[in-house]
Amino acid sequence: MSDLVSFLPWHEAPARQWLSQRERFAHAWLIHGLPGIGKRQFALAAAGSLLCESPAQGLACGHCVACQWLAHGNHPDLRRIRPDAVAFEEGAGLNDAESAQTGATKKAPSKEIRVDQLRALGGWFNTATHRGGWRVAVIYPARAMNQITANALLKVLEEPPAHTVFLLVADAPDRLLPTLVSRCRRLPLSVPGPQESLSWLKQQGVDQASDWLAAAGGAPLLAQTMAEAGGSPCPAWLQDFTAAVMSGPTADIGPLADQLEKTSPEVWIDALQRLFLDLLLAASQASVRYYPSISKQTVRIADRASRANLADTAKWLNQQRAVAGHPLNAKLFVHSALQRAALACAPQA
Repeated sequence: MSDLVSFLPWHEAPARQWLSQRERFAHAWLIHGLPGIGKRQFALAAAGSLLCESPAQGLACGHCVACQWLAHGNHPDLRRIRPDAVAFEEGAGLNDAESAQTGATKKAPSKEIRVDQLRALGGWFNTATHRGGWRVAVIYPARAMNQITANALLKVLEEPPAHTVFLLVADAPDRLLPTLVSRCRRLPLSVPGPQESLSWLKQQGVDQASDWLAAAGGAPLLAQTMAEAGGSPCPAWLQDFTAAVMSGPTADIGPLADQLEKTSPEVWIDALQRLFLDLLLAASQASVRYYPSISKQTVRIADRASRANLADTAKWLNQQRAVAGHPLNAKLFVHSALQRAALACAPQA
């Protein structure tokens, strides 16, 4: 697998400005921003640019020895530190993502960055770089580090190895160990403009690009992923839900709940959260953000529902994300959630 990654179009200008300061580069950077805008790709492209021996305007040239090593996926001065599950998603083999199998017993790849992955870098830190330049460790997603791993990295950053740059990728710094964040320089990445995102999505062959971009909250890579997964930008069940609650307070949402019972709770809760944000925006006379294709229904529901009930339920749905992966009873969970959502959309008495 090639490690030579290019910057996305909306990241090229900020990358050039940032990488132009490499003579006084910090040893650890926290690259953060909205999910789905290409932070991982930015970090990997940045690693390639830092390792490049003949950078062009700060970016990797693609032709030097270092870039050729990266193109073949075997640059000795680059390490990707990510969960085994992420490594498999990226197409890494068993040598890159260990613990996939122990003897005859198959185990699911770990979703955490294990402390032994970090400790294994000890020898790498203590050897000279192969081309006399930087050594780069890319850690993603940083939230996958458990407390033990985060503390182990903190100890490394307290006395950072020479000629080594750490690039941590995260959606939100406040979800990380505060002392770890304090050891890093922050590099926030902004959401690209809608026209730039739409142009890129159309180049990738994404149909209904505008609706998918809206459903992804303006994040183009997330929009592409959602589109490739199939379905429609506004899930059919969500359209049925809005139609049901508009028909009156006695609407039967049981069949919808049965339909969602085998769907991952994170998926349908996320869709409900987006719908309720649209409802709150409509209640404030603002344009909906996520599901413009059902904006008429959203506005009608928001006009007659209690704004307080909508806000309370939106907050409640956010709380449910914490337990969504481990519901005690999946059927009861989805039924109760849809029932609460339907009641919040009911007309005020």
